[in-house]
Amino acid sequence: MEVLHSFEDLSQLPGPLFTAIGVFDGVHLGHQAVISTSARYARAAGGTPVVVTFDPHPAKVLRPEEAPHLLTATEHKIALIRDLGVGHLLVVRFDLQFAATPPEKFVQNLVRHARPLRQICVGHEWSFGKNRAGNLALLQKLGAEHDFEVIGIKPVAVAGVVVSSTAIRRAIESGDFATAAAMLGREYTILGTVKRGAQLGHKLGFPTANLSAHSEQFPPNGVYAAEAKLNGSVLRGVANLGYRPTVESARPERLLELHLFDFDDEIYGADVEVRFVRYLRPERKFKNVEELTVQIGRDVQEARALP
Repeated sequence: MEVLHSFEDLSQLPGPLFTAIGVFDGVHLGHQAVISTSARYARAAGGTPVVVTFDPHPAKVLRPEEAPHLLTATEHKIALIRDLGVGHLLVVRFDLQFAATPPEKFVQNLVRHARPLRQICVGHEWSFGKNRAGNLALLQKLGAEHDFEVIGIKPVAVAGVVVSSTAIRRAIESGDFATAAAMLGREYTILGTVKRGAQLGHKLGFPTANLSAHSEQFPPNGVYAAEAKLNGSVLRGVANLGYRPTVESARPERLLELHLFDFDDEIYGADVEVRFVRYLRPERKFKNVEELTVQIGRDVQEARALP
């Protein structure tokens, strides 16, 4: 997949262009409907489909103190969109200057650099531009002026509930992985970058990778049987999510630690995609490190025994 970073880059692509536009946090079933519909129209017309998204999430810029945890940080989102078979992705840098762009100018930038722009496909209630003044009705008006088609995709529902990033986030936060997976169309995963820790896991005989998860939504604290995708391989292990009360005297940041079975390579800086397979137990404080070590051994044994 080719990742573009400016409207000008669109001029390199053979037209006509069919664009699927959205924040696409989570790349859930509703987002997939927008992307797949755009791609289907492009194939039928012999055009080029392009997904357009934004980095960072607009809420991180406009309402940083209220911004929710993400389902997918940008690198994770790019990987998921790539897995859909998308050929071209435009990642627009979202900052305060861009946020002040009138919706008409945003569309004009697309029209100016596409050769030509044939279609814009968005979610039915998508809003864009300064003060979120742009909507489907405005897009249709601009489409009539600039000769492109507009497709608004109606919400997708699962078991009678509308699929949304907010609904999925709530499911993950409560540990309801089944609901999250049904709305995502895939198992929920977290993409984290391995950072250097205190090496406590090595001292206990269970080396762990400490993951910086880029503000992605965590499930409840506890110990989980887990799977990790690393450099194209899937490895099994145990994940601990929480504050390490046995070894931390103060309440530090919430950590995601991953012990991979039969694996002790140095992978600092690597990106690891983690899937929570099964909840094993809550996080708790043990009397001492020796008692903690025994329990970790039991956790590992239980996780290894899973099919």
